[in-house]
Amino acid sequence: MKKRTKIIILTAMVLLLGVTGYLNIVLNNNIKQPDSTQTTTSYFTAYRTDRESTRDQEMLYYDAIIGNETSTEEAKKAAESARLSLVAQMEKELVVEGLIKAKGFEDAIVTISGANVNAIVKSSELKSTDVAQIVSVIQTQLNIDDIDNIKVIPVA
Repeated sequence: MKKRTKIIILTAMVLLLGVTGYLNIVLNNNIKQPDSTQTTTSYFTAYRTDRESTRDQEMLYYDAIIGNETSTEEAKKAAESARLSLVAQMEKELVVEGLIKAKGFEDAIVTISGANVNAIVKSSELKSTDVAQIVSVIQTQLNIDDIDNIKVIPVA
């Protein structure tokens, strides 16, 4: 190849690289960053969706055991008991979440696992009075005496 052709090709490549860099900067500046409110809202929404999906699968599992003709009576009773326990837990969580929201918090998720209760509250920070309100609701509704089993987690 001639020297002149090489110079033209090299110049064209440098020009294309410069244009690509410029377009990259311009296009990246036009992309909006998600704000924290949108991220937090999507966290609560995603958590609820995942929880609902998992519980639907559990219910289907229990229903399959109950409806299966080859299941023993003992297995059917255990599945019915587990299904009723899950429904009761779901109702408790829903009630406590609603009561926490009624106290003025924008959103809340409550999970009950044995004797432990976790409350995830949409708030950038929680004052001690806020935590006391949440703990009081949980203790009253779930009959929990030991506050060491209650965790309150703020999510901004």
